Amino acid sequence: MLTAFARAFKTPDLRKKLLFTLGIIVLYRLGAHIPVPGVSYENVQICVDQASQGNNSLFGLVNMFSGGALLQITIFALGIMPYITASIILQLLTVVIPRLEALKKEGQSGTAKITQYTRYLTVALAILQGTGLVATARSGTLFSGCPVADQIVPNQSIFTTVVMVLTMTAGTAAVMWLGELITDRGIGNGMSILMFISIAASFPAALWAIKESGKLADGWIEFATVILIGFVMVGLVVFVEQAQRRVPVQYAKRMIGRRSYGGTSTYIPLKVNQAGVIPVIFASSLLYIPALIVQFSNSTAGWATWIQDHFVKGDHPYYIATYFLLIVFFAFFYVAISFNPEEVADNMKKYGGFIPGIRAGRPTAEYLSYVLNRITWPGSLYLGLIALVPTMALAGFGGANQNFPFGGTSILIIVGVGLETVKQIESQLQQRNYEGFLR
Repeated sequence: MLTAFARAFKTPDLRKKLLFTLGIIVLYRLGAHIPVPGVSYENVQICVDQASQGNNSLFGLVNMFSGGALLQITIFALGIMPYITASIILQLLTVVIPRLEALKKEGQSGTAKITQYTRYLTVALAILQGTGLVATARSGTLFSGCPVADQIVPNQSIFTTVVMVLTMTAGTAAVMWLGELITDRGIGNGMSILMFISIAASFPAALWAIKESGKLADGWIEFATVILIGFVMVGLVVFVEQAQRRVPVQYAKRMIGRRSYGGTSTYIPLKVNQAGVIPVIFASSLLYIPALIVQFSNSTAGWATWIQDHFVKGDHPYYIATYFLLIVFFAFFYVAISFNPEEVADNMKKYGGFIPGIRAGRPTAEYLSYVLNRITWPGSLYLGLIALVPTMALAGFGGANQNFPFGGTSILIIVGVGLETVKQIESQLQQRNYEGFLR
């Protein structure tokens, strides 16, 4: 593999793409450390240190996707999260709104139009989320319990608030632009690469915190155990992410003039984890809503106390059971809206394709639905276990929560993005008659 990386850097055009991608990553990480105008950097650091010691994970998911920039209140504080949310919303609306569905079927021109809508929605969500973050920081709710939480924004005038919101919105637009630059001129999908970097950036600090809080051999035993568990989980995720059910498809031979077309055999690859990491993100986001309501309401009623006791800490049985069931539900939901068996069956029938032993048309759609449901069950259970097992196994090491770097969401995203990026480099190496990574 090291030889393949050396060959990649020896190839002029591939080296330019890799260096360009690395340069964009450096800019992205630089912006994640530049504070927003109007914020007291000293008070933010005091509250961040106290929150990390207290393991406050209420905003942990969004903070993880921003590479720690959210709680630091920097110009890239919102990170890539508005774009992810906008993309998911547009994908869900494609099933509901006929106009978007028609655009999706138009090909490249329709996809470009949907991408433009995604950009507009990203900016709107950035304004909304930026306003919420500034309001939370001004009121002191962002770091509840911190003695200087209400002094994070010393000047609370309307002008300062507007400047902060506009700065965060511009930062989100810049992040979106950097991601598209990587996609066009670099290696891999730009948005996925930036998400990968954001999550990986929190690894060293989190691992060192476990070492510092450990008691066996000055914390090195706990540190090595966490690293070992992480490698095991990564191996399991790679194994399942590569697993797929191949449905064979045969195309009939057709004579057009004097030439023969078709007669080939291929397959439809149905992945075991067809939904990817989306169900975990959906479930995590939905479980944050009750805790956010309690924190913003500052209520001491019985319902607020019950939510604080059962749905804030990730190791409570109620939280674990609800989290697992939500992941299973969203896995089936997302697969149902992202894969249309009837559309696949109609396309196969149009081009003379059929599944051996299955009649074309409606029987093919029913067969594909049957196979998809059968493989979605193990895929959804796998997602639920991956999301929960690391949290439960690592609960004794530094108070790991559901947003721990080796938790389910982090592992799924990092492994998925890593595999896709390596495959792109691999394909470009093989085009130049190199052996590549997978020898």
